[in-house]
Amino acid sequence: MKPKISLFFNLLLLLQLNAVAQSTTTSKPNIIFILADDLGYADLSFTGGKDVRTPHIDALASKGMFLKNCYANSTVCSPSRAALLTGKYPDLVGVPGVIRQQEKDSWGYLKEDAILLPAVLKKSGYQTAIIGKWHLGFEKPNIPNSKGFDHFKGFLGDMMDDYYTHRRDGVNWMRSNEKEIDPKGHATDLFTAWAMDYVVEKSKSTSPFFLYLAYNAPHFPIQPPVEFLEKVKQREPDATELRAKNIALVEHLDASIGKLLATLEASGQINNTIIVFSSDNGGSLAHGQSNGTLNGGKQDMLEGGIKVPAVVVWKNQIKAGSSTDQLALLMDFFPTLANIAGSNIDHRINGINLTTVLKGAAPIQTDRTVFWMRREGGQHNGLAYYAARKGNIKILQNNPFEPFKGYDLEKDPLEKNPINAKDNELFKELRFSLQEQIRASGKIPWQKPN
Repeated sequence: MKPKISLFFNLLLLLQLNAVAQSTTTSKPNIIFILADDLGYADLSFTGGKDVRTPHIDALASKGMFLKNCYANSTVCSPSRAALLTGKYPDLVGVPGVIRQQEKDSWGYLKEDAILLPAVLKKSGYQTAIIGKWHLGFEKPNIPNSKGFDHFKGFLGDMMDDYYTHRRDGVNWMRSNEKEIDPKGHATDLFTAWAMDYVVEKSKSTSPFFLYLAYNAPHFPIQPPVEFLEKVKQREPDATELRAKNIALVEHLDASIGKLLATLEASGQINNTIIVFSSDNGGSLAHGQSNGTLNGGKQDMLEGGIKVPAVVVWKNQIKAGSSTDQLALLMDFFPTLANIAGSNIDHRINGINLTTVLKGAAPIQTDRTVFWMRREGGQHNGLAYYAARKGNIKILQNNPFEPFKGYDLEKDPLEKNPINAKDNELFKELRFSLQEQIRASGKIPWQKPN
């Protein structure tokens, strides 16, 4: 009799503990933000790719909302990542260009007092982690563990010269928190395995988690695993070697995301996890990536350089298979995710809260004015170039030396026919607004202090 009573009370205790865990986790969803690197807009099946197969990312789009009018905050890596994690224009947090390990070729330094999303989410009880590419600094205070992330396992640097050796100009930037590590294997496989381990570990906790999974794929060098490349070559015999490699690298990324989703499913967390997928800028045309019908590519202020796929999945909260025309930038995810998590933002940001839009409401702030910029060396001589948009009118330069051109994106989405700037009042208004933005950003230092 005693064993039966003991078994009964043990089962009752387990049920009570499970109920407590359920009530804790359902009140605050887990958040996973998956960021691809240099993903071409048309290098996914659901965005129009004809030669690429991405069933797992496509499945995310079918289960959530596709943001059809989403943009990176810059044409390159560091500024977009800074905007995503701070909710501000990158030049207002000291990151107008790419942060590199050689100071003479580095065009940004994250403000030491910048407040990042993980620090905000921690106020609401979130455990926070970044796995993958950081690209916002190499030393304290601008490393992940100093910026609100409880856990970091990944790459501090910009690009890897090799997906298997993980070096940049001979330097190893792979870290487990602040400890240098030298793991073996393809970077995408490593980041995925570490993310899966994290998800399994957190399934045992009653606290919600925020995981920022920042891949370096499909950034060049275009280096897919051999088995993926061979499969693509057999299926797409007319593809060039470069294009086949890019397809294979994207499909390898998609398969990796599928493994993470399967782990979420197996651990029972899939129904209480918000999943966001996007990219930090457009695809690099010189490296076989495709932006479809969009004009331009990485480094351009044309649509192909800054428009990115974006999907948000949240079961029972976001309608499956839905989409929105809302103009959104990566920096908007900062206030959106903070709002969903119940975290207050006590400082000024530039991003807007899109929670109501994700839940099916009409687009908000349709007259919003937004800006893009990038500073770079080399052929740009350390100068910056810009774009701005309000409504359907967009003005841009693709280098610091060319005059601004304007386009009506409703009438000319491919940006082939510049508008007459002299006769367009909105063009003039955007030039003035951009001038004021440049004045504001000019007060922000972007180089490492002596």
